[in-house]
Amino acid sequence: MEMTTILHSSLTNPPFTAHLSPSKFPRSFSTPFRLRTSLSFSPSLPPKSFPTNCSVSDDTTSSNVASVDLSIALKKKATDVSADLRGNSIFLVGMNNSVKSSLGMLLADLFRYYYFDSDALVSEAAGGESAAISLKESDEKGFRESETEVLKQLSSMGRLVVCAGDGAVQNSTNLALLRHGISIWIDVPLEMLAKGIIGNKSLLLSSEITISGSYSEVLSQLMALYEDMRRGYATADATVSLQKVAYQLGYEDMDAVTTEDITMEVLKEIERLTRVKKMMEAAARPF
Repeated sequence: MEMTTILHSSLTNPPFTAHLSPSKFPRSFSTPFRLRTSLSFSPSLPPKSFPTNCSVSDDTTSSNVASVDLSIALKKKATDVSADLRGNSIFLVGMNNSVKSSLGMLLADLFRYYYFDSDALVSEAAGGESAAISLKESDEKGFRESETEVLKQLSSMGRLVVCAGDGAVQNSTNLALLRHGISIWIDVPLEMLAKGIIGNKSLLLSSEITISGSYSEVLSQLMALYEDMRRGYATADATVSLQKVAYQLGYEDMDAVTTEDITMEVLKEIERLTRVKKMMEAAARPF
């Protein structure tokens, strides 16, 4: 299937988050390791309100108020950042996991951007996930060319949030294409990723981990894959570490970090990057 046809079809489907069919998305990590989202930011739905005629505990009330406050803060921060962002696309790199995909969809809703998963587009162009895996095994060069073509198409457009697969950081051509927008490395501890894979063996193919052994074996392969990809990830314009976010917020358990928590950190990084760019442009103007 032609990539331009796939992209056109997705872009013409409302709302602004251009989700592909769920069956064509790479499988995400299991629920225990998915960041919790306290409110939906879909542009087509109004914010959820809390009923006033029910009795709740003080802890629940405090939690709900905190969630609403953070959601409002996210919307305000996104509005503040949006003007200087100027419609530039955002590319999220890092090992595939539900943290990255949940973050990507929330960012797309906040900025009223379209959301794409580059691995899902490669799979759809190949005829499905199984066909993409077969292509990679039988013709890796052709598979890598498909990854580059996907990035080329995506980087030629604006107002996108793209969850980029590992192919995006494996060669200089693809890394150059990421420069058409802002790239951010979402760094999630390998221990969390390994637990997610152990909890759902069907994730092994999509995460390029080919064994179905113990936690230590899966972690070992993840570490090897991480070492192969780390230099590419490190070329991103900014890095947001889940572990660092948890530390800054005073969480002892990284599972306590919500999608909104990490999204706020990403928005701050985008704000910093756009301000630096604006200052450099101002400095380059003739007197």
